[in-house]
Amino acid sequence: MVSAVEARDVSFRYRSGQGLIGVSFSAARGERVGVVGPNTAGKSTLLRLLSKVLSPAHGAVLIHGRDVATMGRLALARQVAVVPQDFQVAFPFCVSEVVLMGRYPHAAGGAWSAGDRATAWAAMEQAGIVALADRRVDELSGGERQLVSLARALAQEPSVLLLDEPTAHLDLRHHREMVETVFAPSPDRARTTILVSHDLNLAAELCDRLLLLADGTVQAFGTPEEVMTPHQLGRAYGCTVEIEADPNSGRPRLRSSLGRPDAVSRAMYDPRM
Repeated sequence: MVSAVEARDVSFRYRSGQGLIGVSFSAARGERVGVVGPNTAGKSTLLRLLSKVLSPAHGAVLIHGRDVATMGRLALARQVAVVPQDFQVAFPFCVSEVVLMGRYPHAAGGAWSAGDRATAWAAMEQAGIVALADRRVDELSGGERQLVSLARALAQEPSVLLLDEPTAHLDLRHHREMVETVFAPSPDRARTTILVSHDLNLAAELCDRLLLLADGTVQAFGTPEEVMTPHQLGRAYGCTVEIEADPNSGRPRLRSSLGRPDAVSRAMYDPRM
């Protein structure tokens, strides 16, 4: 079966010397993959390569079996949407206008159809921002802008959703809204999600597999139980790590210095709290 996302021996270097070396992994249709690792591990660089913002010096990135190097921007945007870490809008558009921009790859001749508008409105409903539809984006809080970014990505109706630390600067409420929208239960699980996150507990709880990067290379790739071990995390992060099993889900999680997970952090992604 053709993978929804695949990186084949991908390498890329910035002038500083940092980047990725020989990264390979694949994600199936509907799979949720968390990309984790320390700072400068290459996590955001990997997303830029998957979305064709950067081109690999070696290797190939494939979306549904097709090399992105052979795909035009519009063709790729019909398949792949990105929620960046920091979402900014240069002009004073209102929320509904920004979300509707997500339909551009599908719009005939750049004209919005009634179907495009309905899809954009549904995306705003899914992200919980209908009440903000007529507000200017530059007047919103950071958390609200991030939900607008998510709604715009959902309006693209992508088969692959790439998220780069989407909850990094959000308060508790917006964090939870983002997580619930992206990872809401779906009967068909048609969308493949690649989540870059510094929150190991969040990634382990929500993702099917984890890709652990360090120094631009793959340290481990597998289920959360296979990746989140004291040895592998200790090697990647350069510190002592303690792991315990979540008493409800059974998924691995980091122990805090007090021997228990932080309650606020847990409430952000645990639907039972």
